[in-house]
Amino acid sequence: MNPTAELLVFRAVRAFDPARGLDAVVDVVVERGRVTAVGAGAGAEPGGAAHARVIEGGGRWLLPAFVDLHVHLREPGHEYKEDIASGLAAAAAGGYAHVCAMPNTRPVNDTRAVTEAMVARAREVGGVALHPIGAITRGLEGRDLTEMGDLQRAGAVGVSDDGRCVSSSLVMRRALEYARGFDLPVIQHCEDHELTAGADMHEGEISARLGLRGWPRVAEDIIVARDLALAGYVGARWHAAHVSTSGAVELLRAAKDRGVRATAEVTPHHLLLTDEAVLGYDTGCKVNPPLREASDVAALRRALADGTLDAIATDHAPHSPLEKDCEISQASPGLIGLELCFGLLLGLVGSDGLTLGRLVDALSTAPARIAGLEPPALVPGALAELTLVAPDERWSPAAGALRSKSRNTPFLHRELRGRVLLTIAGGRVVFDAIG
Repeated sequence: MNPTAELLVFRAVRAFDPARGLDAVVDVVVERGRVTAVGAGAGAEPGGAAHARVIEGGGRWLLPAFVDLHVHLREPGHEYKEDIASGLAAAAAGGYAHVCAMPNTRPVNDTRAVTEAMVARAREVGGVALHPIGAITRGLEGRDLTEMGDLQRAGAVGVSDDGRCVSSSLVMRRALEYARGFDLPVIQHCEDHELTAGADMHEGEISARLGLRGWPRVAEDIIVARDLALAGYVGARWHAAHVSTSGAVELLRAAKDRGVRATAEVTPHHLLLTDEAVLGYDTGCKVNPPLREASDVAALRRALADGTLDAIATDHAPHSPLEKDCEISQASPGLIGLELCFGLLLGLVGSDGLTLGRLVDALSTAPARIAGLEPPALVPGALAELTLVAPDERWSPAAGALRSKSRNTPFLHRELRGRVLLTIAGGRVVFDAIG
């Protein structure tokens, strides 16, 4: 969509924006890249413009576009798995206007130069906005802090050592103190690596049956407890990446009640799958942190519903067959999720107390606020960042052309409900699958 030339009218569409109490069948007008009208009959006479495009609602929903706090776009360094162009195309097809890219690139995003290069490449590609997350420590080695102010000025919206936990309490304290000066969230991968050395999956009955070394829940819970204590002491913003245990949920809930500036995310796969999915040594289900047990899944769903878990993040982690078609002990952890997320999770609405409003908030408004971004909004005057979905359309990822370079997901042949038809990011149409 060229915002200087096109007028876009959504007619009789269900406009849903829980942050503004909007849930009504109305017309929505987008002109010059901004929402100009929301209301009954607003699109009846779209300015008499010959260039107006009219999209009939027909049961479709118009939502604030999504924001992902946790993706791996593999550029620079592993472009054969994914690159910024293919990753942003996948994000657009999934309904996203913003994605936050983790720093485990090669070279590591621990300097202003790497951050600036990522931002420049994303601008060159156009479409979905990329917001780098810089490293907490140089080389992700857990020792020397990065220049967080430089990273922020270059475009970083947070800092994280991603798949490597900052194990040192002293280093984490200093990181929180340093980041507090820039109001940057410190995003922690919560894993006591000494307790998980050589682990391939969750420690429990299934790992025993398969003869695989397991990763105990307590390896996550210990770091969550320590970091929440440090964050409360320092008064800094702390964010838990991909929470997977019931114990972590309870720790977060109690810390929030105490006023600790803590937030947390959960992934679609941790909301949908248990460690039983690994039966058969399925490398597609090897993820980090691992899939847990049914009791953990139930706790995560309840915590998402009540807001203890603020946001949904895909942890989109593309891998080629080289990293997945091998023995499970040699397989790289992770799966793709940007194009599948909405279709996977819409079916959870109505169960475990999850409302549509909470789902949309967790996909859009909440992650935007954590990243310090202006949340997408369905309100006159707002920059148009919208997602049009067909809530009842059923589809299979295997049957369509995915934009990601990789196909590593156990959901490839699953029938999903709810399909993204159109995405507007930064005032422009970046994905259009309307027939």
